[in-house]
Amino acid sequence: MANSPSSSSPVIRDVIAERVSRRTLLKGSLASGALIAGGSFVGSLFAGETHAAAALSTLGFPELKRVYDKTHAAAEGYETTIVARWGDPLVAGLPDFDGNKVAADEQEKRFGYNCDYIAFLPLPKGTVNSDHGLLCVNNEYISPNVMFPGMTEDDAGKTMSKEQVDLGMAAMGHSIVEVLLKDGKWSLVEDSPLNRRITANTEMTVSGPVAGHALMQTSADATGTKVLGTSYNCSGGFTPWGTVLTCEEGVSDLFGGDPKKAPTADVLDRYGFDGSDIYGRGRFHDRFNLDKEPNEANRFDWVVEIDPYDPQSKPVKRTALGRMSHEASTVVLNKDGRVVVYMGDDDYFEYMYRFVSNKAYDPAKPASGNDLLDDGVLSVARYEADGSMTWLPLVHGQGKLTAENGFADQAEVLLKTRLAADTLGATPMDRPEDIETNPVTGRVYAVMTKNKKRDQSKVNPANTRPENLWGHIVELIPPGGRGADADHTADKYAWDLFVLCGNPKDAAVGATFHPDTSDNGWFVCPDNITFDPAGRLWVATDGANDFDLPDGVYGVDTEGPARGLPKLLFTCPNGAEATGPCFTPDGTTLFLSVQHPAEDAETLDKVQTLWPDFKDGQLPRPSVVAIRRKDGQPVGA
Repeated sequence: MANSPSSSSPVIRDVIAERVSRRTLLKGSLASGALIAGGSFVGSLFAGETHAAAALSTLGFPELKRVYDKTHAAAEGYETTIVARWGDPLVAGLPDFDGNKVAADEQEKRFGYNCDYIAFLPLPKGTVNSDHGLLCVNNEYISPNVMFPGMTEDDAGKTMSKEQVDLGMAAMGHSIVEVLLKDGKWSLVEDSPLNRRITANTEMTVSGPVAGHALMQTSADATGTKVLGTSYNCSGGFTPWGTVLTCEEGVSDLFGGDPKKAPTADVLDRYGFDGSDIYGRGRFHDRFNLDKEPNEANRFDWVVEIDPYDPQSKPVKRTALGRMSHEASTVVLNKDGRVVVYMGDDDYFEYMYRFVSNKAYDPAKPASGNDLLDDGVLSVARYEADGSMTWLPLVHGQGKLTAENGFADQAEVLLKTRLAADTLGATPMDRPEDIETNPVTGRVYAVMTKNKKRDQSKVNPANTRPENLWGHIVELIPPGGRGADADHTADKYAWDLFVLCGNPKDAAVGATFHPDTSDNGWFVCPDNITFDPAGRLWVATDGANDFDLPDGVYGVDTEGPARGLPKLLFTCPNGAEATGPCFTPDGTTLFLSVQHPAEDAETLDKVQTLWPDFKDGQLPRPSVVAIRRKDGQPVGA
């Protein structure tokens, strides 16, 4: 297929390897002659405005000077609190955490590892309370090289013991914790009945068009409707009816065996399966061995819906949202009541997706959200050079999505989402990550973190730079009007390049930030984004370490004279990335995940930081941080 990137698409290990290879600095010269849309400043939608000085930014804090060392830093006037660490107890009676001794069964009762996406859901349910709520936090993966003495990331899959493998399975997934703000400090409610872990061992239901399909059936589940566990939970979203969506971002390297011998070898290849089994699961658990359970792989790479308010509820894998390396599942309630979910597929040359529910949600009847995500239309984006973008429906029987082309029914279209998107000629992007909607303008912002594999022959209107090591952000403009008037169900949008990232002083990079961007303000490798209640964009980065810079969080105006002008608020410690930014409803707290501190070390004995506790003999601990102004006013104001 002309647009299929299967020959160059990586397994998820390749993506994670970029995150963990901080010790290798960039080699070789940067690409020159980059194609740049919009000139030196991408602001064509506001071309009539005069670019004002940085003083006109709506972000009122004094910009942080870049700091990259063993601890984190925040701008003057701000304070930080560690809210939840790897290993913090979620039930009463557990001993103090010791990362050198934690057992797998005990880890099921403790906060998970490598925290990522965060959703804050107020308590009581249905309120907009900003000082009491639930933090719903993804635990994406584990870092064996800084968890187990003497182990490197490369040898983990072959050398981890069963206890270590099981610990890793228990440390990944999702954590739900009750949190409370008192005297300006957030803390975890240790014995809350709402505290909960969802791991690779949690039973889940499969729903939607793929439920019960023959390719979902295994020896342990002949119905194809029950799945044990979730993994590689990266970004996510939350719904108007109070549930959380957690995204499975590719599981290809969690499986052993030979994918070439499987009945669906072509599909496994398109999804990056190579039998690498980097955490050793297939050596001890048959369901992660493709030779023994070839269909188990099909039961992952979905969006999982969780009801955090009901600890007895069973998570549901919503197959109507498609199967891919999910990054984000941002929910928008459209003006006609239908629900829209924006999603990215975080691999090289992959695509952007949108789901539109067939039925409307009624806020007066929260139960109307039940199973709303099982019935709707999934589409994939195609960008045009004229500034238009079309959503192409992935519907069986339409166009080339027929049995003759390998799609027997709608279930197969969704099981083979990537192949279906290839068939329709979607636009291959530079690793689509988070996609969020501005609550004030209604515009949608999509993050492309980077793509080192794109050469000059593969540039396209929405991905303009070969060997894009720096990333960029695309702005989508739905028709219909501003804010709530925007029609997120329309077939066609307008689009623009919001910023091309990188050092604006290096002409070869072709960065397009606002001309008043400071030496501390420009950033690379945008990953997760969010908006504050005032409509300002906040960008968390993943990959700045490769440029000998800290990853961190930047605020950016999206309109007005300071459009495209970033300011640095927070930096991470050695080896860590900033991810999962999330505001309380009143905007006075910004929660942030600091993921994989010290992971740039080859082995545990070589770590550069023991963040956040700095206790000799203990381990670095991924943690959730709360950032607040000392005067209690909204962040960024």
